[in-house]
Amino acid sequence: MILVLGKGPVSLSQIAAATQVAITPEIRVRVAAARAVVDDYRTRPEPVYGLNTGLGGNVGFRLDPAGIEAFQVQMVRGRNIGMGPVFPERVARLQFLCRIVGLAQGGAGISPAVLDTMIAMFNAGVTPSVPGRGSIGAGDLGLCGHIGSVVIGRGLAWWQGAVVPGATALAGAGIAPAVLGPKDGLGILNSSCVTCGHAAHVLAAMGDVLVLSMAAAGLAMEGYAANPSVFDARISNARPAAGQVQAAAIFRTMLSGSSLHDGASRSIQDALSFRVLAQIYGPVLAAFDTAVAAVTTEINAAADNPLVLIDDRLIVSTANFHTPAIALAFDTLAIAVCHLSTAGMQRIVKLMNPQMSGLAKYLSPVGGASNGLNSLQKTASYLHGEIRLKATPASLDTIPVSETVEDHAPNTPLCVRKLEEQLLAWGMLVAIEAMVAAQAVDLRGVRPAPATARLYAAVRDAVPMLTTDRETGPDADAVYDFITTSPVIADLKRFLDGLCLNPLLSSADSSEVTP
Repeated sequence: MILVLGKGPVSLSQIAAATQVAITPEIRVRVAAARAVVDDYRTRPEPVYGLNTGLGGNVGFRLDPAGIEAFQVQMVRGRNIGMGPVFPERVARLQFLCRIVGLAQGGAGISPAVLDTMIAMFNAGVTPSVPGRGSIGAGDLGLCGHIGSVVIGRGLAWWQGAVVPGATALAGAGIAPAVLGPKDGLGILNSSCVTCGHAAHVLAAMGDVLVLSMAAAGLAMEGYAANPSVFDARISNARPAAGQVQAAAIFRTMLSGSSLHDGASRSIQDALSFRVLAQIYGPVLAAFDTAVAAVTTEINAAADNPLVLIDDRLIVSTANFHTPAIALAFDTLAIAVCHLSTAGMQRIVKLMNPQMSGLAKYLSPVGGASNGLNSLQKTASYLHGEIRLKATPASLDTIPVSETVEDHAPNTPLCVRKLEEQLLAWGMLVAIEAMVAAQAVDLRGVRPAPATARLYAAVRDAVPMLTTDRETGPDADAVYDFITTSPVIADLKRFLDGLCLNPLLSSADSSEVTP
């Protein structure tokens, strides 16, 4: 799929779908105009950050005009500071594409030839390999340095499924390394593209788990024989808190056609973990939208420092590289996930409690000394503890660096990574809830709604009903593997179409990409 830059803002869905990238003639004109401003400033006497001065604590150092080009390469090489395992290739491609999108805005004043080289690399499958650790969210200079290294024929790159020397990858694709002119090195480096590409990937993954968790909660409602009247539109409209109306509509859709609606409910008022689904999922949906908007804004921004103002023919220093909006959004999501997992944990426990559910103890049809699904509560409790640990905000710590010139940082990449790690534990907890709920549905003999029946069928495709004590840990693993890799997520998203959801939560895709 070819993503054509210059036809409006780029969405996260478009970023994820793109396998090729192109730019419109209008973008070419804009990039050339920005470059002309840079070329003009090179001959001027006033200092311009990163063009004829050092960076960070070296801002007071003036470069010899003859050494400006060499400094761009020096800048790239000296800022390859990333450590640890590299991002997977699929994430690295998102990160590389995010920088191309940013450079196409014109604010960096990048040389058109350098941008063309980067586009050719992306289209040929040459993707800079970026280590996962080394950015504190005040721009990703130290990680973008690994992108710049490949552009000039150094560093490491993903090529044909393996990490190889950047020079080898470029040669294999028949692409000559770029020659950096004034400000080109800083243009590649001064970006939050590594954070944004990773964030786009994590948000897509969270959207999948979020949809699964809503279906699992709906299936738990059926297994518990909970009262579905709590999702009445009149109730949510009476107090339309953030996302609550939308969340109630989702659960009405999830439970439409369920036997829960046949006759009187088992109880007029259930435990809160069943009763407040709209109230707790609503704020999560709103927080999810906020995070998507923050990342989308950053990807489409000219967040360079210094920034080329094309119409005014000026280059000005900025702090637009700072990303606290993304950091706070992701810290909020991590806290929100903890709220959802707390309620999910409580539903798991209550479904196994005969006094609460009216079903067999531990959901075991055997009775007597049978353990049923009881011990799986400990696994669920562990997962909830891990989720709580990952809910600890990461955006609160700042260590001044570069002679304390850089004395504030939002730690955005850590906020993103922490949420990604949290999603693994949350997905496993959702799998346990789905498995427990399916067992309860079997024992109660209820008729699931078409939407929840899709999840129920996926659980039963992975494991049979528990009829005697057996190894439930492997069962839960099998359910997790199946529901996260089979078409069930896409099928569930189709049930949610038409609810005005964020595209990442729906199968409807408004991406405008050219086949």
